[in-house]
Amino acid sequence: MGDPVIFVAGATGFVGRATVAALRERDARVVAHVRPDSSRIDDWTQRFGELGAQVDTTAWQAEAMAERFAALQPSNVYALLGTTKKRARAEGIDDAYERIDYGLTAMLIDAAAGCGSKPRFVYLSSAGLGEQQPRSAYMKARWKAEAKLRDSGLPYTIARPSFITGPGRDDSRPGERVGAAVADSALRVASLLGGRKLRSRYRSTTADILGAALARAGFDPKAENSILQGNRLR
Repeated sequence: MGDPVIFVAGATGFVGRATVAALRERDARVVAHVRPDSSRIDDWTQRFGELGAQVDTTAWQAEAMAERFAALQPSNVYALLGTTKKRARAEGIDDAYERIDYGLTAMLIDAAAGCGSKPRFVYLSSAGLGEQQPRSAYMKARWKAEAKLRDSGLPYTIARPSFITGPGRDDSRPGERVGAAVADSALRVASLLGGRKLRSRYRSTTADILGAALARAGFDPKAENSILQGNRLR
C-alpha cells in the first residue's frame, strides 16, 4: 500500500490554504481540490505544487466524486467549504448555504462513506451550534452537515471556531474584522470578571493557527468522534 492520502476540499480558501500547508509540514500526501471551472487552476497548481501537494479538479457531481474517492482511498477527508451571500450573488447561486455549505459537504460525506477506506472526516463548522436547530440559514446548513456526518458511520472530527482573522483573504470582510475585534474586547473583560472559559471558547483565531490545529486533529486519536472548539483549536 502507498502512503495515506489526505483529500482537502475547500483547499483554495482562507483556512484551506493554511491547512494544506500545515499538512505538508507533516509530510502527508495531500490532494488539494480545486473547482474545475476555476479561472486560477494554473495558479493553484503552481502554488500547491510548490508545497508538494497534488491538485485535483474532480467535478462537483456525486458520481464523479464517488469514483474519485474510490480510486484515491483517502485516509482523511477535510471539508473546509463555505461561501458568502455576496460571492453567491455574484455567481448567480440561490440558496447558497444550503447548496454549498451543506450540499457539497453532504456530497463529500457520501463519497467518503462509500469508498471503502472509512476515512477520518474533518469538518470545519462554526461556533455557536448546540443541540437544537438554529434559525439562520448559515447555521442551519452547518447544523445539518454536522448531523449528517455524525450519522454517517465515519470517524469524524468537527471543528467549531469563532471568528477567523488575519491577512491573506481573497475577499474583504470588514464586518467580520470589526466583529472579531469587538467580541475579543468583550471577552477580555469577561475573562477579568471570571469568564475565562467563555473567552477560551469564543475568542478569534487566525487561519494559520486554525490550519495547524486541523492538521494536528486529523492525526490525533483523542480527536476522533469529537467536537473541538476553544483552546483545542489553537
